[in-house]
Amino acid sequence: MKIGCNAGNGRFTKVSTAKAKPKTHVVETVKRSTSKKPKR
Repeated sequence: MKIGCNAGNGRFTKVSTAKAKPKTHVVETVKRSTSKKPKR
């Protein structure tokens, strides 16, 4: 899963915005946890 992040203030943004403004934004790749909750 990819997340866009503004390097100036640390706020999360859209990935498309981060790719369009590489000087001020960073695209981060985050692995989702695969642990599933047991069903009751």
